[in-house]
Amino acid sequence: MDVLIVGAGAMGTWFGSAIDADVTFADLDHDAAVAAAAATGGSATVLEDGTDTAVQGTHNADDADAGDEKDTGNDDAYDAVCLAVPMTHTTEAIAAHASQAERAVVDVSGVMATPIEAMQRHAPDCERVSLHPLFAPARAPGSIAVVRDADGPATTALLDALAARGNELVETTASEHDDAMETVQAMTHATVLSFALAAESVPDGFETPIYEQLRTLAEHVTAGTPRVYADIQATFEGAEQVAAAADAIADADATELESLYRDAAAQWHEDTTESSDGQPVADSKAEETDR
Repeated sequence: MDVLIVGAGAMGTWFGSAIDADVTFADLDHDAAVAAAAATGGSATVLEDGTDTAVQGTHNADDADAGDEKDTGNDDAYDAVCLAVPMTHTTEAIAAHASQAERAVVDVSGVMATPIEAMQRHAPDCERVSLHPLFAPARAPGSIAVVRDADGPATTALLDALAARGNELVETTASEHDDAMETVQAMTHATVLSFALAAESVPDGFETPIYEQLRTLAEHVTAGTPRVYADIQATFEGAEQVAAAADAIADADATELESLYRDAAAQWHEDTTESSDGQPVADSKAEETDR
């Protein structure tokens, strides 16, 4: 199977290395396409002038020997086309490149509803699958959310190759995935970034276990690519709810704060008990984690 991967960033390079296929990379940053081709034993294609900017992927590749090159523009046909571009540009990339797919169109953008709608519109006769690797490529293998909008032998072969690499395929729906990402990504990132912005340095020796965990998360998130986090916030709701919860905590008096704490405990602990006023309270052992 020959596969065109549009977007030669870290995720596109990972996908090219994880499937059993002849891969060709396309990216407006041709050096990135060449580096991805060299890293995966594939080829790099030169895009025609004026090709939509959506094909440019995020990459941190070191300089590498060039792989094979094709000077084919956007007219070649491939068994499958994979879009590995920023999620805010996936629909544009599908519109620009789905016609090059003879059998299947796949995306690894991280959002699912809008890419699938674009695939249905621009590749109605092709197999269509949306993937979200729930890990950074450097930490592969891991869990991959999968929506099979139109399954078939080509996409099955690609998914089998990913599973053979040790990845766990998590079957889902577009709406279930995108709703989950509001919490898993948008809310989580907003929380960690808010702490990273608001926190002040403290003297050595004053750390608590919870603070240390948050500091580690802040260090991890702020070592990433800013545009990726901006795209997530632009795509998924969730940050507003975090801000509203923070405001409620900041404005609460002692009694109100206890009530908010109980609400949080009831949501996160199955082994809650009732206090003297009939309100749920988490097991007191939880208090020991911050001492």
